[in-house]
Amino acid sequence: MAGWWEPVRDYCERTGPEPWAEPLNAASNAAFVVAALLLLRRGRAPDGTADGFAWLVGLIGIGSALFHTLAVRWAMLADVIPIAVFIHAYVFLALRRFLGLGAPAALAGTLAFALAAAVVEPVLSGLAGRPLGPLSNNSIDYLPAALALFGVGAASLRFGGREGGALIGLGILFLVSLLARTLDSALCPVLPFGTHWLWHLLNAGLLYGLVRAARRAGPAARHSRPDGPAARHSRPDGPAA
Repeated sequence: MAGWWEPVRDYCERTGPEPWAEPLNAASNAAFVVAALLLLRRGRAPDGTADGFAWLVGLIGIGSALFHTLAVRWAMLADVIPIAVFIHAYVFLALRRFLGLGAPAALAGTLAFALAAAVVEPVLSGLAGRPLGPLSNNSIDYLPAALALFGVGAASLRFGGREGGALIGLGILFLVSLLARTLDSALCPVLPFGTHWLWHLLNAGLLYGLVRAARRAGPAARHSRPDGPAARHSRPDGPAA
C-alpha cells in the first residue's frame, strides 16, 4: 500500500515532495477545464459523442492537476488513464467520422493501433534513449498517436474529407507540444520552471481542436456509405439520407 503513496519526481519544476511544488504544472491544467467548458457551451448542435469527449477533456485536466499537486503513484494513474482513454476512443471516432468506416472496421482499426503502439513504443524508446538520453523524457510514448493523427488526416484529404487539413494542422501542434514536454528536463538548468506547463497549454488547444473537428464532421451514421470513404466524399449526388 505504501507504494501507492511513493513520491514521483519526473519534472523540472518539482524540487521537493510538497503538494504545491509544481505551481505552473498544476495550474496550467486549468486550460483543459476551460477547453471543456468552451466545447460544452450552449448553442452547439446536439452531439452526445462530442459532448462526452468534452467531459473527458475536463477530466484529463483534473487528473493531471491532481498528479502535479500530489506527485504520488496513485495520482499518476489519475493523470495517465483519462489520456489513454481519450487517445484510443478518438482513434475509433476518427475512423468513423473522418473516414466513414463502419463500427466493426473502426474497432478493428483501433485495436490494430493499440497493438502497433504497444510494439513500436519500446523500440522507439530504446532508439531515443541512446542518442537523446534525458531528452526523451518518455515523450516518445505519444508518438504513435501523433502519427495516427497525420495518417487519418492524410487519408481524409485523399478522399475529399473536409477536416483532413485541420487534422494535419493539429498533428503539427501535437509535435510542438511534444517538443515542449521533451525539453523539460534538458532546459532545467536555464529554465527552473521547465517547459512541461507549456505541454499542458498546447495540449488543451489540441484536444479542443480535435473535438471541434469531430463535431464539425458530424456522426458517421448520417453520411456513411457502404462502399467506403472515397465514395462518401466524392459522389456528386451528395450524402446518403
